[in-house]
Amino acid sequence: MGDAGYILAGPIGREVLAFGTIVFAVFATGGQLLAGQIALGVLSSNKLCLMLYTGIFAIPTLLFAMPRTLDRLSWLSVVSVVCIVVASVVGMIGAGLSPSDGWQDRYSVAAEADFVTAFISITNPVFAYAGHFMFFILISEMRRPNDAMKAAYTLQISATTFYCLFAAITYIYLGPDVASPSFTSLPLKWSKAAYAIAIPNFLMAGSLYSHTAAKLLFIRFFRRSRHLHEHTVIGWGVWVFLIVMMNAAAFVLAIGVPIFNYLIGIAASLFASWYTYGIAGAFWLYDSWVDKGRFEAWKRMWFMCGVSWLTLVAGAFICVAGMYVTVKQIVDIYASGEVSEPFSCS
Repeated sequence: MGDAGYILAGPIGREVLAFGTIVFAVFATGGQLLAGQIALGVLSSNKLCLMLYTGIFAIPTLLFAMPRTLDRLSWLSVVSVVCIVVASVVGMIGAGLSPSDGWQDRYSVAAEADFVTAFISITNPVFAYAGHFMFFILISEMRRPNDAMKAAYTLQISATTFYCLFAAITYIYLGPDVASPSFTSLPLKWSKAAYAIAIPNFLMAGSLYSHTAAKLLFIRFFRRSRHLHEHTVIGWGVWVFLIVMMNAAAFVLAIGVPIFNYLIGIAASLFASWYTYGIAGAFWLYDSWVDKGRFEAWKRMWFMCGVSWLTLVAGAFICVAGMYVTVKQIVDIYASGEVSEPFSCS
């Protein structure tokens, strides 16, 4: 993403997008550690301190991030996808067999809500696609980079279809008060089954995020050095140090900052809004301007030009509104006195 930023806006664009990628990847790793914490807590009926669950989950997350190339993680990623699909199917079956009381009358196609509540509902699916910033890392290691678009179409079509199906079914049967993650709203036996199957996905997602953050710095350090491609003591020493540092930062943030979930919201608003929407529009506008004839290209391909500008505007709006909503939530939760102590077990 940093190299794309350099093409768009020179050195400043490179540093801003690279910094945003690293920050968001670390926060996303912390988010996966919290997901693992919740899963282990449900499976063990919360018999241990929640901070210990996070620590337990952080160890395999760090180890799975250690391989220096993504081909070592590809087969584990296949297992991860299969696990989350099966876990989601189990969750949908559990929701259908054990719906909430009065579920027939509790769901609606549209409902009145204030701006903050409504916008949170909008940003959740937006941020679900925030992994787009990893495309550049993935493409750079593909044997046939020309196949990247096929992979992207396959991912987007299948993921979007499954997201919509899962969200609709769980909302209908569990009601508007469904928790996040929604597995938590299932009856205990179904919740435990779903979380047990989903754990490999949480592990791999966290590992890939921390791997991405470390790799951006690793490539920056050794771009023109043999340490980038060869198995040297310096290369491996720096790589292990970066992986440990990224996972350690995510772990400390996850357990040490009581409002970490809201900080993820701020990071997502600042960066994911652009990685998911805004930057995509900028890419198309730049490519068509440089490679296809400047204004003439924009006029000739007016529909894509309009979509790209709308995408840019959408990214900017989500960034600003997402920041406002998240900060307001932080203010409200501190005013209510619901913030726990740092490094607490609750």
